[in-house]
Order: sequence, then structure tokens, then C-alpha cells
Amino acid sequence: METHYKTIVISDVHLGSKGSKSKEVVRFLKQYSCDNLILNGDIIDGWQLKKSGSWKRKHTRVFNRMLKMMDGDRTKIFYLRGNHDDFLDQILPLEIGNLSIQKDMVYESMGKKYFIAHGDVFDSITTNLRWIAYLGDIGYTFLLWLNSQVNFYRRKRGLPYYSLSQYLKSKVKSAVAYVDEYEKELSRMAKAKGCDGIICGHIHKAEIKTIDGIAYYNSGDWVETLSALAEDHAGNWQLIYYNEINAAKKDFSLVHLAPKHTEQSYKSF
Repeated sequence: METHYKTIVISDVHLGSKGSKSKEVVRFLKQYSCDNLILNGDIIDGWQLKKSGSWKRKHTRVFNRMLKMMDGDRTKIFYLRGNHDDFLDQILPLEIGNLSIQKDMVYESMGKKYFIAHGDVFDSITTNLRWIAYLGDIGYTFLLWLNSQVNFYRRKRGLPYYSLSQYLKSKVKSAVAYVDEYEKELSRMAKAKGCDGIICGHIHKAEIKTIDGIAYYNSGDWVETLSALAEDHAGNWQLIYYNEINAAKKDFSLVHLAPKHTEQSYKSF
């Protein structure tokens, strides 16, 4: 199984929150290496840190691992801000060696151009009604707690990880409609910018598909889905899922092979 990729994209790690799977992120980044690592927003959860969250040593280890990737593997790291780490707006843009912190970017590879952004800029609730977004965040935090209790008992019985929130999202019509419109809106934005595809996160729903001729790639999250987007050196995109049950064995699974794409360069808006 391939372990070195041209580009890996992860998002929504939410370091500082109780639901963050920081240990799994570190194991993942030890298992896989890449030329380019794109951190597509909500890596640090500033909202939770202001409330009930706390920064722990295991969260720092995530960045220690990334520093080793930059130093040992010469990995280029691009940190794009999300809505939960919007405190980065105070320093944007910033470049230090192989680290670049910016709002969004265009990634060119295999003759294709991809607009990469966290995705919250297209979320009218997050952008215009911040208090509603915070209220939703409280409800989501409770749901993650409930999800952890459910999976505690499932693990004791040898059952696989189960995402309660993903199940509820799939059953609530308004949530399904929101996700569908979100995906379409981002695809329209990529097309308007003259790009062949959009790479995003934000909604915690990993996906690879084509919408009206535009490639739509969502890296998922590291709270529930535990997934990442990866591009091999032939230009093929795929989703990598971390198998939480077999984490000790570093067992990962690959799904969704996407169309081929060539040579790369970067530029930001």
C-alpha cells in the first residue's frame, strides 16, 4: 500500500476541543508522508478554547509531528484558516520557511486547478449570524459527547465505530438539503474562479464527486469521520479513512479513486 503522497489534505481537527482525535492524527501523519500537507481550516478550535476547551500535550504533539515533516521530509505545509481558527486573521498572510498561513489558495496539479478553502465563507449562518453558529456549536458538542458514550459501549462489545451525528444528519431533511446546497455553491464558486475543482471541509462530510462538471472534494474531519484527501504522484485523488478500531495496528483504508490530474504550483487570493 502506498504511504508517500504528492499532497495530503486534512481539515476540521478541532484541537483544543474534547472531541478532537489528536492521537489518531499523529499516528496518521507517521504512517503517511507527503510533499505537500494542506491544513484546510479548523485545525485549532479557538471557539472551544474560549469556552470549555483546553490545550493539552497531545494537541501540541500534532504540531511537533508536522515540524518533523517539514524538517525531515521537507514537506511544505499550507495552513488555511477556518471559522473556528479565525483568530489567524490577525496574522494573515504569513510565510515562515516551508510553512504558509493564508485564507485560501489555488492548487495546480496535472493540468488542473483547484480552489482550496475551508468552506465557511459560503455558509451564510456562520458568516452573518455568528450567535446562531455558536448555539449550533454547543448542540454539536453535546452530540459528540453522546457519540463518545455510545462508542465506548460499542468498543467494549467489539463493534466498529459508529457516527451518531452523521446518522442524524442523513435522516434530517433540512440537513440533507443544506449539505446539497453547500456542495453546489462551492462548485459554482470554483467554476467562477476558473478552476476545475473545489477542495473543502467545514461540514464534516468526506466526499469525492463531480457536480456540473466541477470536481468536488471534501476532506471530512478528525472528530468523527477521521478522513483525509490524498493525491498520488500520478494525479489520482482518493479518500483515506483511519480505522479507529485497529488504530494500534495502524490500519487504514482507501476509497473513492478520483480522476487523474499534473505539475503543480501555488498562488493565493
